Amino acid sequence: MLKKGDVKLGIAPIAWTNDDMPELGGEISFEQCIDEMALAGFEGSEVGNKYPRDPEVLKQALEPRGLEIASAWFSAFLTTKELEETAAEFIKHRDFLHAMGAKVIVVAEQGHSIQGQMDTPLHANKPVFTDEEWERLVDGLHHLGELAHEKGMQIVYHHHMGTGVQTFAEVVRLMESTDPERVSLLLDTGHIAFAGGDPVEMIEKFGPRIKHVHFKDLRAEVEEAVETEQLSFLQAVKRGVFTVPGDGRIDFVPIIEALNEIDYRGWIVVEAEQDPALAPPLEYARKARAYIKEKAGL
Repeated sequence: MLKKGDVKLGIAPIAWTNDDMPELGGEISFEQCIDEMALAGFEGSEVGNKYPRDPEVLKQALEPRGLEIASAWFSAFLTTKELEETAAEFIKHRDFLHAMGAKVIVVAEQGHSIQGQMDTPLHANKPVFTDEEWERLVDGLHHLGELAHEKGMQIVYHHHMGTGVQTFAEVVRLMESTDPERVSLLLDTGHIAFAGGDPVEMIEKFGPRIKHVHFKDLRAEVEEAVETEQLSFLQAVKRGVFTVPGDGRIDFVPIIEALNEIDYRGWIVVEAEQDPALAPPLEYARKARAYIKEKAGL
């Protein structure tokens, strides 16, 4: 069981409106999204494309519903663009999240990424960084980590399907190449399992560096179709490869036990992007909330 208070439970708005495919949930308003998050019993949220970016406006919307901002995704291009360009965008993102009271900043390297390409097969076209690109990534993340520290914040790196840091081996290389004081890790159960890794092994290996967690489950039959039909990442999402905890093939009990063993403190955010026309967001949010209460005691 995880200790309530040390762990906060949030849910990502991507189940209501997809950032990469705005047509999914395009008709769902920001207000409906946060109303349903609160109705389902969550304490917080990450930031979606319909969220106002004025901190005061956003706070006025969230506070009556008892919601906080846990973090928000930042796309880095450290392997393909000048550091100054990424750093300038990062500072604006950092300052917005700081104003919202967030403690961590989710960072994912998007140089050479195929995650947003609708017709590019996921497994056949995975980017692989050169040694020089790895150096650029490490140096750039160290710089972003220092910028985060200026506001008393930390960056948490998001390993992600369709990117150069996807597999367990790539996560190991990144963690072993970076300074733990400047670069922390986001554990995404769905992405590491989709990449053939084990979430429990990741917790056991990198426990103290895990400062943010995404809970998502996987539908095995869609994973198989991604391989046999050469689907892209976005096609896999539309097909329903991801779902909420307890609705797919991942056993979350050992993951929860492993998080408890490292005395994890921070946010657990349910992030299960699906087509809301096929997976009604409130229904699935309530399903996730009930499962996590049963298994984690939160």
